Amino acid sequence: MKQRKQNYITLSADGEVVPQGSAVEDAAPAQESADVAYRLSRMVEEAAGSPVAPNALDAADMSEYTAVAPGEAQTAARAERAARVAEPAAKPVALVMARSKSAKRLLQAVADAGFCACAAYTQDRRNEGYLKAAQRAVCLGEKYSDALFCNGHAVLEAAAECEAAVVLLSDEALPLAEVDSFLARAAARGVRVFRAMNPDAPALGWILCSTDKPAADDGTWRTCQHCGLSFDEASLASGHYVCPSCGGYFRMSSAERIDDTLDADSFVEWNRRVPETDPLNFPGYDDKLAAQREKTGLEEAVRTGEGRIAGLRVAVGIMESRFFMGSMGSVVGEKLSRMVERATDERLPVVVFTASGGARMQEGLVSLMQMAKVSCALSRHAQAGLPYLSVLTDPTTGGVTASFAMQGDVILAEPRALIGFAGQRVIKDTIKQELPEGFQTAEFALEHGLIDAIVERADMRATLAHLLAIHLATVDRGSCGPGGSAILVDYRKVRDNLEHGTDTYNTVTYGMLEPEGGLPFGDAAARGSRRAQRLLSGLAGRFERKASGPAMPKRLEKALSRGGFDAEEGASLEVNGVVMGGDANVAADPGNRAWQSVQLARNVHRPTARAYIDAFVDGFIELHGDRAFGDDGAVVAGVGWIGGRAVTVIAQEKGADLKERIRRNFGCPQPEGYRKSLRLMRQAEKFGRPVVCLVDTQGAFCGMEAEERGQGNAIADNLLAMAGLRVPVVSVLLGEGGSGGALALALADRVAMQEHAVYSVLSPEGFASILWKDRTRAPEAAAVMKMSAAEACQMGIVDAVLPEGPAPAHENPEAAAEQVRAYVVDVLAELCEQSIEEVLEARYERFAKF
Repeated sequence: MKQRKQNYITLSADGEVVPQGSAVEDAAPAQESADVAYRLSRMVEEAAGSPVAPNALDAADMSEYTAVAPGEAQTAARAERAARVAEPAAKPVALVMARSKSAKRLLQAVADAGFCACAAYTQDRRNEGYLKAAQRAVCLGEKYSDALFCNGHAVLEAAAECEAAVVLLSDEALPLAEVDSFLARAAARGVRVFRAMNPDAPALGWILCSTDKPAADDGTWRTCQHCGLSFDEASLASGHYVCPSCGGYFRMSSAERIDDTLDADSFVEWNRRVPETDPLNFPGYDDKLAAQREKTGLEEAVRTGEGRIAGLRVAVGIMESRFFMGSMGSVVGEKLSRMVERATDERLPVVVFTASGGARMQEGLVSLMQMAKVSCALSRHAQAGLPYLSVLTDPTTGGVTASFAMQGDVILAEPRALIGFAGQRVIKDTIKQELPEGFQTAEFALEHGLIDAIVERADMRATLAHLLAIHLATVDRGSCGPGGSAILVDYRKVRDNLEHGTDTYNTVTYGMLEPEGGLPFGDAAARGSRRAQRLLSGLAGRFERKASGPAMPKRLEKALSRGGFDAEEGASLEVNGVVMGGDANVAADPGNRAWQSVQLARNVHRPTARAYIDAFVDGFIELHGDRAFGDDGAVVAGVGWIGGRAVTVIAQEKGADLKERIRRNFGCPQPEGYRKSLRLMRQAEKFGRPVVCLVDTQGAFCGMEAEERGQGNAIADNLLAMAGLRVPVVSVLLGEGGSGGALALALADRVAMQEHAVYSVLSPEGFASILWKDRTRAPEAAAVMKMSAAEACQMGIVDAVLPEGPAPAHENPEAAAEQVRAYVVDVLAELCEQSIEEVLEARYERFAKF
């Protein structure tokens, strides 16, 4: 928002208006300070300026002009004077956007200055006292909210209704003084907007608010279905079609999605027209199709083609919920299949935005067959080693959910999107079951391990760009397409392209237009600053799961109440009443290095796996869920870059504080945690991407629920997969390496341990309890088992011991992380130079020797 100084009135020290060009002003040029403002009286004079008579040329063009005889003119003049006596001349109207305690005083000051003071109100607060001070009132809506009072559409409509010449912003409406789209529209309608220098003292003056941005006033407004407020198209486009007031998501058309996601002017549509079929000869179906085309301007419920995301060529399909609710008929299936087949031939990645109510009933079984048809095409695409990213938008249900929507290598979803197989109405009608609040939402799907991440719309383009770059970094460079092979297979180049390179149509068109904002979300400038900061810092940690994990078992609560937790025994980590793993005295037995390492590995201040990921994995994107049951917080998995190399990272995470430790089950994975890791390993194998595992667990969780879901099976599947995984695997033990729960991520080509990490078949407490029936002999058990890193290396169990720096890792985490990073970078460089057959043979021999 810019303030045009030439429109200001300069006030002298005593509050009097100083005429432009006066000696006072010439002597001391006005500055943009409290001394430069409009007084209410001056605003009235300008607003009530007498109309100018038309000049001769204008009058000559008045074909309807009729001359009035002198006598008639005198009679009319006398009647006009009489009318003015009976009813004073209309005053200019000032719409006062205020409702605080000072509103009454402000309305009175506005009226005293010569305005017709018009107050804004809502129906639920129509009896508030300040309205009595107004000469006129206008209703903004049914229910009061701060967002309503600073909604541009509501204020402009109110100004039009009361024929306001001036809008005075105060209190909740003040954010509109910074909204370019609102100011441009007001100026286009001849309405001047002012903000109070001091709302509590309106006599001090008012600042004229204006903008240099053009008015995008094409009369198009869209109403948010969540909060009921309306916004102009330009403002919504600049904000990715997210409601500036409540944060609700507008459903986007394919054209809007293209403009918001793909590089400007890069989209080329494929197979725009595909002949329609009517397999059932369904009555009126052809007429309904024709009506849908006329209403939406679309050919069908999906658009396909190619485009670029931050310079990267990609095949893209975007479903249209406006066309038959995005239902999947034969043409939808045909267009998607053709797109995937062409992408396979041209070695392009595929991105599909889903939005559908399911199969198209009017086409019967033929519609059902589209699920199989598209799945076959995607299977060939996958066999070619090409990535498919699925983005679920609201709504994604029915046959689309049961096929290509859930077949992506990575499945992303927009917040609060409706996602499910059987719709709520179908469930109620079929089995009479009432569904709970929040059922079949993106958040529900994430918590139950069905999708990889929820991505806010503002971050979607950057997320897709980074994911595509990571997937393509290890495949044939020809898949990037002409001009793309040298651009996007590097994290920093992707980031730089997103920040300074190719841009979307919406960014180019509306990038300088601050979207209309509401109080709950702060001012637009702050939002823009935060967006830039996010881009500069990459995507690390963006998809941290927000939903809380499953309820903590009662046995775990009891163990915690006793002071500790042992994964194998489900008992307290205590020896003679002393809690182990905290700040215990590690020097109690200087000769027992193994027990010292146990104490240091359990130190609650020791950096967890996530700290190491944040330290040296660039652009890490966490991917959630086992795609079957749940998302285990004890296993953090995702993709990123280490030393410029695209990798898959799988880590066991204990949590940095007590609350997080409880949520992550103290780093003791459930079966779905191991199944998540297996899924990510298979994905890495598909794309030839090395796997880096960070191990830190007391052991796999052994509760009843874990056994019911096949804990042993899950670990066994991991070991079998890792034994034959056709990509290099590197594992580093950061803290505790307990039993098979640790080995499930440590069957690797290279295994290293940090200096104070431990590795054992069982916890020392469990070992002492089983063999000696005395848990207090845990220190002795640690020495017998040779748990320390140095002893494990001497036995050939691990390949290297990594120094933690001049002190244990919790005292110098940066130095410890650098040692781990350097080891991983060096080992990956060595392994990636070898053929995969050599790697597999060495892996086999490494474990066969034991």
